[in-house]
Amino acid sequence: MRQRIEGLVREVVKFGAVGGAGVLVNLLVFNLIRHVTDLHVVRASIIATVVAIAFNYLGFRYFTYRDRDKSRRTREMSLFLLFSAVGLVIENGVLYTATYGFGWDSPLQSNIFKFLGIGIGTLFRFWSYRSWVFRARPAREPVTRAETFLEHEDPTALRAPDGAPATQR
Repeated sequence: MRQRIEGLVREVVKFGAVGGAGVLVNLLVFNLIRHVTDLHVVRASIIATVVAIAFNYLGFRYFTYRDRDKSRRTREMSLFLLFSAVGLVIENGVLYTATYGFGWDSPLQSNIFKFLGIGIGTLFRFWSYRSWVFRARPAREPVTRAETFLEHEDPTALRAPDGAPATQR
């Protein structure tokens, strides 16, 4: 049980490191777009979120979940994009509601609600990525006794020097 908790803590820390860097990328791109273009706030946010999604995939695949199953990359990428799109809707839905539902559109308000949306979307992403996208490799059954191991082996493979089977059953 202790190993599972320690493993989960390591995973959360790595996810947080990549996610924290992704939040910075997201907010930097969002504010850059808002500063240099006339795009509406939600459109600028969607572009920033897409850039952060690409950044995060690389971080998750090659840092956070580098030890996870890599045999089905097409499936992994498809699910990552699907769950990232749901996270994008959650994240930008919060910003959309604040901006167009309540009229909160100042730069400070936009950043606060963008950050809040990222936080809510991150909870969904963490659950979905670890459960569906970057799945753990199936655990091998531990060998508890040498006899159990030998029962599954070819009995002719283990022979004593005189040619007799090495184990008696």
